Amino acid sequence: MLKIVTALGTTVLLLTLAVSNFVAAETPQEIKQAGPSKAALERTRKTVRMLDDIYKSSIVLITDKYVNDENDYPAGSAFVALFKSMDKKGYHKVRLIDLTGEPYEAENVANDDFEKQGAKQLLAGKALVEQIIEKDGKPYLRTMTPVPVVMQKCVMCHPHYADAKKGAAIGAMSYTLPIE
Repeated sequence: MLKIVTALGTTVLLLTLAVSNFVAAETPQEIKQAGPSKAALERTRKTVRMLDDIYKSSIVLITDKYVNDENDYPAGSAFVALFKSMDKKGYHKVRLIDLTGEPYEAENVANDDFEKQGAKQLLAGKALVEQIIEKDGKPYLRTMTPVPVVMQKCVMCHPHYADAKKGAAIGAMSYTLPIE
């Protein structure tokens, strides 16, 4: 458990450093008046790609190095806690969503129309789904990316993945980031 906490701490540090490198060129008031600029949208897309890569790479790395049997704390569960922390701090919202119909946790299902339609599109082979929304007068980018089966260890906690083809989407990451 201490190894997972240390690995998560390293991930949080990397995220903090990476997110702090993205500086908004427009003020929130400018974005609200004119809508998000192309540059602001591209910065947000770049941030989503970076977060997606960091989160997925870290989950795989922690699972590979520290999860050896079903009694070990799952990396996915640790990251759900990390995701809640990122949301609570106001950085961004990210959720793991099951696409198999057998979620590990009951809350890991598509919650709204964007996630439901995104799940269908990802299962059909689309590599990314996105939508710009307005929330509390501010623009946000919603993005979903597939989570594929990448290693045999996934089957320890998710036995229903055993029949999935390697690389097949069994889940999704759903992101909501402010466009700044």
